[in-house]
Amino acid sequence: MTGSGASFRLDNRTALVTGANAGLGSAFALALARAGADIVAVGRKPPTETAAGVTAVGRRLEFVEADLAEMNPADIVTRALGKFDGVDILVNNAGIIRRQDALDLDEQTWDEVMNVNLKAVFFLSQAVARQLVARGRPGKIINVASMLSFQGGVRVASYTASKSGLAGLTKLLANEWAPHRINVNAIAPGYFVTDNTTALRADAKRNAEIVGRIPAGRWGEPEDLAGAAVFLASPASDYVHGVILPVDGGWLAR
Repeated sequence: MTGSGASFRLDNRTALVTGANAGLGSAFALALARAGADIVAVGRKPPTETAAGVTAVGRRLEFVEADLAEMNPADIVTRALGKFDGVDILVNNAGIIRRQDALDLDEQTWDEVMNVNLKAVFFLSQAVARQLVARGRPGKIINVASMLSFQGGVRVASYTASKSGLAGLTKLLANEWAPHRINVNAIAPGYFVTDNTTALRADAKRNAEIVGRIPAGRWGEPEDLAGAAVFLASPASDYVHGVILPVDGGWLAR
């Protein structure tokens, strides 16, 4: 029923969300659970609060402990399939950032960021797509991009490179996997209230500069991502492929 509320439901679907223990990842997991999905939470720490929220809306959460910098993504999917019959939705949320002048950036730091933010995303997406194709099932892959998928930033060379690469990878995978009924899209959050932005928000000058540029006039709250996540995970977006959707309060429009 195109255009109906039913097209936004995720009943009988399982979503794998990386970095779901806090912040934006927790918001993604809770939004998908409220829409009817069960959750596989992947990360280094048990997602205690997220699990409580998922359970409270009557859905099931299973935790797969993994360090995306070290573990084979195919093994993560295999472990997820040991808990559920299949993975229908993947949210590649986990990411790291390192701030350093480009003149001083070392190869190890570069590789650490690229391995988590880009390499792990590709191979986890590949593993999820392979089981979808094998099952003959449609699926949704949502990458978490960034304002630095569009802009250059400063002192975050490896992060900008990874998120710019992620935008290109999203489009490539959308092209290749659309015939398999797998939609690959991305959400690009703007400035959000998370642990990673605590220092920026505490700096009165920088906080005023940032809010002054955002047409919405405020920082984003993790819950502001819920609608975009459910849309891109649901049948409502079946004809949407390769989009990088900014959820930024108008930051890029400014």
